[in-house]
This record gives sequence, structure tokens and C-alpha cells, in this order.
Amino acid sequence: MDDYRKKQALDYHAKGKPGKIQVVPTKPTSTQRDLSLAYSPGVAEPCIEIHENPGDVYKYTAKGNLVAVISNGTAVLGLGNIGPEASKPVMEGKGVLFKIFADIDVFDIEVDANDIEGFVNTVKAISPTFGGINLEDIKAPECFEIERRLKEALSIPIMHDDQHGTAIITGSALLNALELAGKKISDVRVVFNGAGASAISCASLYLQLGVKSENLIMCDSTGVISTKRSDLDAQKQRFARDVAFTNLEEALVGADVFVGLSKGNIVSKTMIASMAPKAVVFALANPDPEITYNDAVDARPDIIMATGRSDFPNQVNNVLGFPFIFRGALDVRATAINEAMKLAAVYAIAELAKQPVPEMVNMAYNKTNLEFGPEYIIPKPLDPRLITTVAPAVAKAAMESGVAQAPISNWDAYTEQLSQRMGLDNKLIDRLTTRAKTDPKRVVFAEADHYKILKAAQVCRNEGIAIPILLGNREKIERIAEENNIRIDGLEIIDPRSSEEAERVGKFGDEFYELRKRRGFTIYEARKIMRERNYFGSMLVRTGMAEALISGLTRKYPDTIRPALQVIGIRDGLKRVAGLYIMMTKKGPYFFADTTVNINPSAEELAEITVLVAQAVQNLHITPKIALLSYANFGSSEGDDSIKSREAVRILHEKHPHLIVDGELQANFALNSEMLQEQFPFSKLAGQQVNTLIFPNLSAGNIAYKLMQEIGGAEAIGPLLLGMKKPVHVLQLGSSVREIVNMVTLAVVDAQNRS
Repeated sequence: MDDYRKKQALDYHAKGKPGKIQVVPTKPTSTQRDLSLAYSPGVAEPCIEIHENPGDVYKYTAKGNLVAVISNGTAVLGLGNIGPEASKPVMEGKGVLFKIFADIDVFDIEVDANDIEGFVNTVKAISPTFGGINLEDIKAPECFEIERRLKEALSIPIMHDDQHGTAIITGSALLNALELAGKKISDVRVVFNGAGASAISCASLYLQLGVKSENLIMCDSTGVISTKRSDLDAQKQRFARDVAFTNLEEALVGADVFVGLSKGNIVSKTMIASMAPKAVVFALANPDPEITYNDAVDARPDIIMATGRSDFPNQVNNVLGFPFIFRGALDVRATAINEAMKLAAVYAIAELAKQPVPEMVNMAYNKTNLEFGPEYIIPKPLDPRLITTVAPAVAKAAMESGVAQAPISNWDAYTEQLSQRMGLDNKLIDRLTTRAKTDPKRVVFAEADHYKILKAAQVCRNEGIAIPILLGNREKIERIAEENNIRIDGLEIIDPRSSEEAERVGKFGDEFYELRKRRGFTIYEARKIMRERNYFGSMLVRTGMAEALISGLTRKYPDTIRPALQVIGIRDGLKRVAGLYIMMTKKGPYFFADTTVNINPSAEELAEITVLVAQAVQNLHITPKIALLSYANFGSSEGDDSIKSREAVRILHEKHPHLIVDGELQANFALNSEMLQEQFPFSKLAGQQVNTLIFPNLSAGNIAYKLMQEIGGAEAIGPLLLGMKKPVHVLQLGSSVREIVNMVTLAVVDAQNRS
């Protein structure tokens, strides 16, 4: 990791509240009455109920949705035995994944106990707190015995993800790869390199899936694990085979499947070429696989390959499994995570890869049509169907295997509940970032003499989101970068005021003069104004030297938007632009417009703004469900704003009948589907979850998004400038680096859509 990334990682964990997690109350606590119910004396009542009926702990406490991520820090990532304190950032991170992928709450527990007895006793002692236990980063062979003893002693779901997570995901991949290769699992010969906890768990699962024991060969750092060796522990002895070959190279000759869980760059192209036709290769060492994807494909065009990396097809990522396995187990109050539940997850993940891929997933990975095949044998981590596919499969297996204490009867209602837990498209930015990285575009940063802009440019370059072009005085930019330890080497820096740019400034000025000579500009003024960065940057975009422009961090909104309108202009057929904010909430994204441009639009203008916004939301592969807001509901009060919104809806219903739009509506009715259905069942929005709000004027929209941001805790992304011929997006004054990066991401995706 270079110095910048190291500092970025440390700052991420240290700034604000240290760490990555916090405890948030789920009940009101603002009054003395609330506190008396939350604690003394009211808390005594659930205590009494639980004492009389221990199962009520799931009714009155958070236990049913609380998992412990527990480690002693003896095998942390690639860092080894670094101890419990040093493992805490990883355990917090695992907790974050549980929350964002499956809405499971986590306490991370770091235990200072390297011995099996001490660790097991500690976990047993604290287990009443939790609905499930995820063991993490515990070294082999102790991890096997720890998990076995805890599963025997406790009646809650327990899983060591380092063992079983990779096994489950690769098990799904193996089934699908062999199907594509036209091979029976009972016939294939499988060779493992690596004999740690993950490899042994994978091998054990493959045997359950149908691989024959005599066809499974395992190698460790010494060589093939054979019956001739006397240095094997009990776990390795299970996989000792009576074979003649002694090393990995010999074992791979004629093998159908290779599974690498060892270290990078130890498999050669010659070794891959020696395998059987249509070989399956899982090179899972991280960050460097046992053989690179390109080398393996070059050696064998017929190969089906997976790695642990996100930049190649078929990423084996444990997040495809563990959040949803625990989700299903918790939801039926399972007393264990047993083999039937793990196998159910394997088959569910494998089957999902064969289903048509939602457009939002194609968008995230910049694919026209992902479909089941050699480069898509397991789902993508951002596939929103994982929770509604894997969790129910695990829950059903728990019920069928007799470990479920709270069986589910209405599966449709359960699936809907899972969808609502995660909110509508709450991973929108993740998908957009993944999409941007597939085809980064050249983005002009017009205010490059600000350290936030330089930091954002560095992040965008390092993460592969965009190709930054920095505008400003080179010496000043380089000084700010040096003072703030920002690496900008290799980034293009352009100073429109420098003598080196005189010729291009002149050409841009001449072109601008032709655009604006009947709008008050002389040739002298046109050339002079091109030395201003927002004009020069807009011209870079207009002429195709860049694909998008970002500005506005230090300037008033009109000063940023005016040059873009004059140079780039509005899309043909439109009369105006509009400003859109994406408000990221716990319930998913909401789209607010117009929040920045049109002060008091007419009904016709409001309808045009709505169409612009609908197109923008559709470009994100989300169906817009639009409410035009007012202080009245469907004529309940007459006034200019309510009449205007009502007339705009009439125009939209007449000219754009395909849109899901209605109004005028008060905000609470628009956002509460039950209230809307009850009071106004005739509305086109009845039974819909509104995600797009159109405000009657600029004051309402601007006030609303800022209240949501400051009081409601929503993250505001924007404003996106809609209706321009080319992507131009204006930052909020004082935007954070994170907000700037998000805006650049949206600008890149905007440019991709246009191209």
C-alpha cells in the first residue's frame, strides 16, 4: 500500500468518531416517560416476562437480530497472529458488511485467549447476549475444535466464515462450472493447493456435493498430502491419498479442477496447460492469485476460471454468503447452522447465477447483458436478489432439518420483509462506482487550486473512477499538493492563463465568439473570458477533449452554471435545465427536484422538469414513482402552488401516460403508502412506494433537501444538472472530498450513458 492509501485508510478509521460502528437507540428516548420505559421502572416488565418464558428474550430484546463477530486475532487476513486489539478494525468491518448487506446488527468481540479452552469458555459465557456467533480469523487447527465445541454446547447459529464462507461460494461456482464444462461431479479429479481451514472446509463440502474421495488431492507447503507422509495432523490425515505423485505440478496433470488457497504466482501456464480439457481453475490467493487470470486464459482458452479479485470475472467473495446465511438462520431462530443449511445456500447461489440478471446489476458492472456462462458462474456481490434468494433457502433448510424454532408460513410476506429491510436500491452508489470503474472518463476539475479538489482527484485516479484534468496555476497546485501530501504525479494540469495555452485559448475564444456574437460578446471579450477556468473547462467538454466538468466548490451556483449554459448549452428540444439531488437514506435513495435552478416554475415548466427528472432516474435503472408536492391534497385547498402542481399533473397524465406520477400531494401522504391508499385509493400512486419528489418552487425544494441532510441524516448527492448537452455537475459550496468523489462518479456514469 502506497503512502497515500495508507494515510487514507488511517484517516478513514480515525476521523470523527473513531472506528466504523456505533450503537443507536431504536425506541424514542426524548422524554422522561420514554426513559422510564426504557430503563427503571418500566424495564422490569420485560425482565419478568423473559424470566418466566426465556423464549420471550427474542420478543423484547435485540437478541434475534444480533450477531457476535468474535476473534482472538491469531489469523487476521494476510497479517497472521497480530492479537485481539489489532484485529478489531477487521471485526468492525465484518460487522459493517453484516449490516449493509443483511441488516444484521453486530457487536465485535475480541478475546485475549489463544488456547482452545479459554476461548471456548469465554464465548459460552457471553452467548446469552447473541442470536448468532460468527467466528473470525482464528488460526488452524484450533479453529476446527473451537467451532465443534461451541456448536455442541450452544443452541444458536454458529459459523466460522473463514472455513465455510469460501467453501459455500466456491461450491456454487464448482457446480455451475462443471455444468458448463459438461462434466459430472462424481467423475472429476480435484486438486487443492493449500491445507488451511478454508481449504479443508472447501474439500469437505465438495465431497458432500459429490466429488469422490479418491479423486480429491490436497497439497500443502511440503507437497502432496499422501499416505506416505508421517507429519500430518488429524485434519490433513482425512485427505491423505495413496498416490504416486509428490508435488503440485505432477498432481495437476490431467486434473479437471484446481482450487488454490495458498499464495500467489506458484502455478505456471505449463501446469495449467497440462490439465484436462475444459479445466476449472479457482485461483483464490489474494491479492495475487496462484496464476493470473490473463496467464491462465492464455494457456487454456477453454478454461473456466474464478479468482478472489473484483477486476476479473467470477469473483469469489464471501459476502455472497455469510450475511444471508445468518439472516435466514436468525429469522427462523435456528439452533444451529447445519450442513443442510450450508448446502441450501450453495444451491441457491448457484441457481441465482442462471437467472436473468437485473438491469441495475448489468449497469453496475457496465455490461450489456450478463448471462450464465464461463465468465458468469456466480452472482455479483451487488446483486440485490441475494438476500431474497439465499436467506429463504437457508430458512427453509433450517425448518426441514428440524432446527428452526420460529417457522415461517407466509414466504411471500417474508420475501417482501427482506426487501423492505434493505430499502429500495440502497447500494446505488456502490453500483455506480463499479460502473464508473469499467470505463473511466476524462473529467475536468475546474477548481484544482483547492486541496479538497486535489484529494478528490487523487482518489478518482487511484480508484480508477475517472481520468482527472486539473485547471489552475501549476505552481500553486503543486504547492498545495505537496503541503497536503497529495500525489498528483501523472495528472494533466492546464493553466488557461499561461503562455503555453495562448493558442488554445485563442481558438476556444474564436469558437465562443461564433456562439455568442449576437448575445453581446465581442471577439476580444470572447478570447479574454476563455482564460476563466469555468469557461475554458466547459470548452474542453464541448470540443470533446474531456467528457465532463465538475465545479462549484468555491463559487456561487450562478457563476458556475452560466459558463456551462453559454458554452455547452441545453439539449435540443428542451427549454430549461433543472437541478436534482439524490438523498441517500436508510430506506434507499429519494430524488428531489428542482432544488437549485428554477425559482418559481409554471405548470408547463414543472411538467418539463418532471420529465427531465424521470429520465435521469430511469438512467440509474430505477423506476421513478413521482409525487408533485404541495400544501394540499387533490384540491383540498386552493392556492397558486396547489393549482400549479395540479395542472402540471394534468399535462403529464395527458402527454406522458406511462409515467407513475400524481399530485398535488402533501409530503406525508406522498411518502406514506398506507395513508395514501386509505385516503386516496384513486391515485396512480396508491400502492406505490414514492421515490421522486417534485417541489412547487425553488424555496420548497432547497429547504427540504437541506433539512433532510442536516436533521434527517440523509446523505445528499448533487446537485445534478439535468438537461445539458454534455455532463456538467455543480458542487455544493464546501462539499467534502467524499461528496466530490460521488459527484465525479455520477458525472462519469452520465458520460458513459451518453456515449
